[in-house]
Amino acid sequence: MTPHDTEELNAIREGVRALCAEFDAAYWRGIDERKGFPEAFVKALTEAGWLAAMIPAEYGGSGLGLAEASVILEEVNRCGGNSGTVHGQMYNMFTLLRHGSQAQKHYYLPKLASGELRLQSMGVTEPTTGTDTTKIKTTAIRRGDKYVINGQKVWISRIQHSDLMILLARTTPLAEVRKKSEGMSIFLVDLRQAIGNGLTVQPIANMVNHETNELFFDNLELPADSLIGEEGKGFKYILDGLNAERTLIAAECIGDGRWFIDKASAYARDRVVFGRPIGQNQGVQFPIAEAHIEIEAADLMRWRACEEYDSGGNAGASANMAKYLAAKASWEAANACLQTHGGFGFACEYDVERKFRETRLYQVAPISTNLILSYVAEHLLELPRSF
Repeated sequence: MTPHDTEELNAIREGVRALCAEFDAAYWRGIDERKGFPEAFVKALTEAGWLAAMIPAEYGGSGLGLAEASVILEEVNRCGGNSGTVHGQMYNMFTLLRHGSQAQKHYYLPKLASGELRLQSMGVTEPTTGTDTTKIKTTAIRRGDKYVINGQKVWISRIQHSDLMILLARTTPLAEVRKKSEGMSIFLVDLRQAIGNGLTVQPIANMVNHETNELFFDNLELPADSLIGEEGKGFKYILDGLNAERTLIAAECIGDGRWFIDKASAYARDRVVFGRPIGQNQGVQFPIAEAHIEIEAADLMRWRACEEYDSGGNAGASANMAKYLAAKASWEAANACLQTHGGFGFACEYDVERKFRETRLYQVAPISTNLILSYVAEHLLELPRSF
């Protein structure tokens, strides 16, 4: 038995599949058509306890690890859903769990576990800095018992369906720090109080039904106890969550890839042209087979990243490589599936075009393939830093 083929993990798979069976392809197709949010699905997943998987039992969660969480999100995508609507709750919670005060954890984690509150959003990226995070311009200035926030964020997802947001802002000017990664801090923002009182949200229309926004901060006041951890160490804190995020995204892509492969294989077996199933032709077989091989290889790196993270090790390299391999493999599987279906792949009723758009996102976000290659070149191969 392999480490990822255990009785516990298989029970999780079966449980998630049973829940997803209640939200069929027609449900997700309808959500996509009206650019809606799968509120009923998120509610059901929360009430079943799946989104509280990694919250410790003392706070009302299941106390599971990244490996188990990755299986939950993988299965949502493998069943034809879109776990991009819920994954923020998983990885955003890491920052609070690992670096929050006892008071913050005792107050927020039970509410997150029960579904009373949602922590689906993280505000890091800015229009003028992109992935150059240390150059962020959003500031948080301490004034008495408050922090005053000014600046702008972009591509911040699920604001309209979240109560809380993790926010990265600079508390010490870049020119005044010894290392450029210092002087940034993490805050927990109560969106219910912030929106309209210093925070303005502008939705961004995009090719995927992925709710994302541009944020404008104009003297937003936050209580001093909104600070998570120590002031100035926010960049280090955010990296913990990003490694978890990349591993979970890898699992989602693996779920997508397996959905595409199953869909393409079934169609290739059933579609008859020139008196024979098209799957009998090697020109159809080989791209599907190659996609399967690449998904299986990416899956091995996913499990390595999970093992390193759950054991408390440095999972940075494995998390990045898992995300790179899985995103690439799922995109190749998407192309093979669409090509196998021919013209029907473009028909909404087959769901291929919807999943095709959804999985393409992960070549770009939450970290681009080029940035992962730069990370590997610098940190693993000891090549000169390219930026």
